[in-house]
Amino acid sequence: MKHVIIGNGIAGVSGAEAIRMLDPAAEITMIGDETVPPYSRPMISHVLDGSQPHNKLRIRSDHFYDDLNITPRLGQRARGIDVANRQIDLSDGTRVDFDRLLIAAGADPRPLKAEGLDLKNIFYMRTQDHVKRQVAALGGAHRAVVLGGGLVGFKAAYGLLKRGLAVTMLITSGYPLSMQVDPTAGGMILDELVHHGLTVKVGVNVCAFEGNDAVQAAVTDAGTRLPCDVVIIGKGVLPARTFIPRDPIEVDLGVVVDEQLQTSAQGIYAAGDVAEMVDIARDCRWVNALWPEAAAQGRVAGLNMAGRSVAYPGSLSRNVMRVFGLDVLTVGNANPPDNSGFRIVQAGGAACAYYRRLVLRDDVLVGAVMINCIEQGGVLRALIENRTPIRLPPEALVAPGFNFGQLLH
Repeated sequence: MKHVIIGNGIAGVSGAEAIRMLDPAAEITMIGDETVPPYSRPMISHVLDGSQPHNKLRIRSDHFYDDLNITPRLGQRARGIDVANRQIDLSDGTRVDFDRLLIAAGADPRPLKAEGLDLKNIFYMRTQDHVKRQVAALGGAHRAVVLGGGLVGFKAAYGLLKRGLAVTMLITSGYPLSMQVDPTAGGMILDELVHHGLTVKVGVNVCAFEGNDAVQAAVTDAGTRLPCDVVIIGKGVLPARTFIPRDPIEVDLGVVVDEQLQTSAQGIYAAGDVAEMVDIARDCRWVNALWPEAAAQGRVAGLNMAGRSVAYPGSLSRNVMRVFGLDVLTVGNANPPDNSGFRIVQAGGAACAYYRRLVLRDDVLVGAVMINCIEQGGVLRALIENRTPIRLPPEALVAPGFNFGQLLH
């Protein structure tokens, strides 16, 4: 059996390990556009802030491919899939045959439309190479602009601030982390960023960059010119799907998969940031580009490819982060765009440095935001995943010190 895996991130690695566990004789080929051993993508921000060296990013040894008898095709990007003939077209013009295929190509940075993007010292923040070039550009740099108010934008801004640069964050929405939290939580996070020395401008887009060879300024849609020596773009990601044929393989935002993580094409699977499946909290298809989801999905896909039928229960968004002095937890559908059909209860706020917001649908918890006192986040996740009915008045749940564990019994 010839197994081919497109992508050598955590989803691809987990898939390969699951296949090898069940089938010691299978042929496994892994295709990856990076040439370094598998590494922790969430950790690259620690290289930017100087707290970790590059060699601490690895999640597997230099001998990973040899130890698992895997044929690596590194430095190659998949350019197409011939479903009928079971072949992958690679960027070097060669083809790779497969019997079963795992698409674990991950995601690419969401492209920015602006003039002057070809100037030096303008970076995306997605790969180990990106952050290596960022660090190299910091010598002599004094001012930085970070585009995006999500998790990547915050990590980039924190790293640059820690390196001693004056940092301006430009956020299109009205507050940071707008995809994960509501305006109250977003306002608390915004105040914390400003309090610790970041300049944050909301409701702003960049339309151009200026400079001679290297960037010297970012120009906003309001015409404001912001001098800078470094720019980091962290405005989200999109599933890497351009090489996937749309007729035999169903593609929406991501590659659509069933509960076995198989696509609409027999014998072709998808996992990780490229895969779209049922979201437990939203009860519809969704792409949750999260490291733990990618690892779990890759393993389930690999088991199914190797012949063991395993169902994936669905994905669930969640994040835990420290924003200077604030501990922030989000899980599930914590900020639904349309509140109809949901019951939302909340307590706390900036005045008490504590906040709790719960989102319920039909007496079932589907989302939560917590700022500080987040120790029970794991219990909230279990309540959402198990779709546990909430029998107590929702207002009681947001009281400080409420023990959510009692709802599991």
